[in-house]
Amino acid sequence: MKHMLFGGLMAAAFAVPAFAQDFPAKEIQGIIQWGAGGSTDVVMRTVTPHAERALGGKVVMRNMTGGVGAIATRFAYTQPADGYTLLMGAENPLLYKVMDMGDIDYSEFTPVNILARGVPILVARSDAPFDTFPEMMAYIQENPGAVKFGSTGPGGVASVVTTMLSSQADGMQVTEVPYDGDGPALTALQGGAIDVMPAVLGAAIESIKGGRMKPIAFINAERVDSLPDVPAITETNPEYGQYLPWGPFFGVFVKNGTPDDVVAKLVAAYAEGAQSEDFVNLMAERGFIPESLSGDAAAQFLSNWQSVTSWLIHDAGLAKKSPEDFGIARP
Repeated sequence: MKHMLFGGLMAAAFAVPAFAQDFPAKEIQGIIQWGAGGSTDVVMRTVTPHAERALGGKVVMRNMTGGVGAIATRFAYTQPADGYTLLMGAENPLLYKVMDMGDIDYSEFTPVNILARGVPILVARSDAPFDTFPEMMAYIQENPGAVKFGSTGPGGVASVVTTMLSSQADGMQVTEVPYDGDGPALTALQGGAIDVMPAVLGAAIESIKGGRMKPIAFINAERVDSLPDVPAITETNPEYGQYLPWGPFFGVFVKNGTPDDVVAKLVAAYAEGAQSEDFVNLMAERGFIPESLSGDAAAQFLSNWQSVTSWLIHDAGLAKKSPEDFGIARP
């Protein structure tokens, strides 16, 4: 009986390594939170073919939209923790709890790779009566409520940046005008319907280069190579450095409980994919900052992002629940 028990334990002990050694033994499904052609979709479909070659397997990608990414996130959470379901998403799940949009966020997943971060930039209509960030803030102070800022809704890049700016400026009174995405908002900016839009560089860079809008400052701690003449906000206002780096991001995740050896294989594969020429060129073209973070570095990045953003929108009265309720520490 003892020999039988020992033999069973030995078989169990070797079962997981054998499974991990064979991974992937079948197709992996990649669940993309957003629709075809969007930034998340393009990023994932550029990096994944290179990760596939490193893995020696196939990742079948599927767009699963809805609920600001919540439908895809919940679906991935319901799948086995075996590495055969990858959640390919952006930053939105980190705000689900405080925005009362769901109880499943990235704390239920292990980051395989935080691939890249978008850099926010303040852009103004080409004939706006200010050219720099200090000039813009002075104009806002002198004309309370007159400057129109584009917005894409609570928790979006524009609203978070506007909240970030107002957190360090006494009495920053602007009028926020809602739009269904940064594309329509940037079009409205070019037509003069709004004065300023906090946008992601990738969405605005071509219009900036074409002279259809003017850059004011990067919401970043340093300048960006693709527009080297545009200053970082910390050059004139270092007080904003406490929130930076910040911006929308793209990441690949697996459900918590996935075997360590499987996670390690996926981490190595996507790290290799993030070094591919295709991916590096895409980052440069879109104005994204490559990150390629995994392990503790990725966990710290996610924790910092959630802390900064959750408390910013809470203090601005945009959150439906307090970050404290979920143990999200104030930065």
